[in-house]
Amino acid sequence: MTQSAYLVVLCVGLMCPLVTGIFMDKLASKKLCADDNCVYTISLARAEEDYNAPDCRFINIKKGQLIYVYSKLVKEKDSGEFWAGSVYGEQYEDHMGTVGYFPSSLVSEQHVYQEANKTVPTTDIDFFCE
Repeated sequence: MTQSAYLVVLCVGLMCPLVTGIFMDKLASKKLCADDNCVYTISLARAEEDYNAPDCRFINIKKGQLIYVYSKLVKEKDSGEFWAGSVYGEQYEDHMGTVGYFPSSLVSEQHVYQEANKTVPTTDIDFFCE
């Protein structure tokens, strides 16, 4: 009986893909979004200068690049102010769809689609890196 249980566990373990990644420290405990699930685009922003991502939670941005903004972290004491977004444009095709954080001070909003008036708690998955 015990061997059968081990065999079942082994088979299930081999059939299920392993999740690889790491949960990073939270940058904030709350975020502002356009909706309760943070799926709608808040705005389109333009990068005013280059930014090199310090770790996997962030995205690299280049001056002049357009970025769709999906959420804005609520600034906490002694922390920076970060927004979450993804780059936009055909010349940045290899980065399109990758959502990450960047300092809000490095961009200017070009067009606001919806107001970010929903305060939503952040979760561990918001800061998960694959």
